[in-house]
Amino acid sequence: MRLASLKDGGRDGTLAVVDRSLRRCRPVPEIACSLQAALDDWANVAPRLAAAARDLDASDPAGAAPFDPAGCLAPLPRAFCFADGSAYLSHAELLRGARGAALPPRFREEPLMYQGLSDGFLGPCDPLPLGDAGWGLDFEAEIGVILDGVPRGATAEDAAGRIALVTLLNDVSLRNLVGPELARGFGFFQSKPASAFAPLAVTPDELGGAWDGARLHLPVRCLVNDRLVGRPDAGRDMDFGFPQLIAHAARTRALGPGSIVGSGTVANRDPEVGAACLAEIRACEILAGGAARTPYLQPGDRLRIEVLDAEGRSVFGAIDQEAVPA
Repeated sequence: MRLASLKDGGRDGTLAVVDRSLRRCRPVPEIACSLQAALDDWANVAPRLAAAARDLDASDPAGAAPFDPAGCLAPLPRAFCFADGSAYLSHAELLRGARGAALPPRFREEPLMYQGLSDGFLGPCDPLPLGDAGWGLDFEAEIGVILDGVPRGATAEDAAGRIALVTLLNDVSLRNLVGPELARGFGFFQSKPASAFAPLAVTPDELGGAWDGARLHLPVRCLVNDRLVGRPDAGRDMDFGFPQLIAHAARTRALGPGSIVGSGTVANRDPEVGAACLAEIRACEILAGGAARTPYLQPGDRLRIEVLDAEGRSVFGAIDQEAVPA
């Protein structure tokens, strides 16, 4: 099934099921008023949502309406936890290589992870605010999973069964603030504002053979001003799968229903596929010619991130944002 949160209905929106063509939706407040409410009782609510989704695909039920991504919040508009990993070591290798630093061996043993802003995500078509052009506004296209609750100390095998939904996100970064923050030794804060999400979160069964239980094997298309920046495959070169990321996050704490775990910037080792962020493009330019030529996002720039299946159908809907002065 495919789930969205419509903008009417307060901060948490109104939960709706969406048909496979992404043309129609039906609000389902009689089943759950919000996605968080559904996740709080996922074992009982999920079968009812799945039945509503099948009904929408097969007929024209009462309450069905055209589906408009611009009328959507993030699928989970706010979450108790957003733990963002760094599962693609080629991304870290490239960015470190551009500044003459090697990847520490310990990075290959367990994933990096930080806890990001989660009390208010951006919707798929919301403006991308930039307070200062000197901050270096960048996008980072990622796959994310939404959990139905993971106990503290869960193994990777246990964690695999707690993935309720899969989605697509833009982990927004202010690149010129990252270095100074990390140099102080206490991690990200100001350099990581609100992330944006695609309109849909889907159950793993909707992904068919593209989902192997740990990775999504589909390309992530990233365009800036209609120019293709890259289309790296999210399954290829993902060094830590989602069960590993979840188990790492749950090592010392339980992850409540509705917790989100991000993959980190999707990246492939093949330079021909391009990149899922501007920082990698700039790093390649530095390594090739000594200086970056590609600017970070400026007001008026348009960003589009989307995953298409083997038949060319949008899986999560698109993140389609314009950078604007804050």
